[in-house]
Amino acid sequence: MSLMLAYRNTAIVLGASVCLILAGTALLWMFRRDGESSARITLGRQLYGAYCASCHGADLQGEPDWQGPKPNGLMPAPPHDATGHTWHHSDEELFRITKLGMAAVVPNYESAMPAFGDALSDQEIKAILAFIKSTWPERERTYQQERSRP
Repeated sequence: MSLMLAYRNTAIVLGASVCLILAGTALLWMFRRDGESSARITLGRQLYGAYCASCHGADLQGEPDWQGPKPNGLMPAPPHDATGHTWHHSDEELFRITKLGMAAVVPNYESAMPAFGDALSDQEIKAILAFIKSTWPERERTYQQERSRP
């Protein structure tokens, strides 16, 4: 009888240990993921300030009268906050516009925005986009996520 009790207690201890290990691993993965996301957004904020804010505004507000052409025929830089239309585009479109320029998405479209593929890595572009998206209200983020689904 005592041998059976010992096996039962060992099984309980092993089962509890496995549960604790799995729970701990899940928590570590969750915190690591949140930390990476936070670090990515912080990097994106810094890169946005260095590469994007001069045209799109430090507060993502865009240029005044951004919906009508300038005297040179080019469109002003649009806002990247919720008042603009950035959130109407999928992740792929936003990435291609940033890396390759507007003409990569709208052929023959002339824009003052340069392609940043030679200045920024793919990961840096994704960090900038993560920062921009982090500023949107839930409704805009949800809409943009739906647009980004395959």
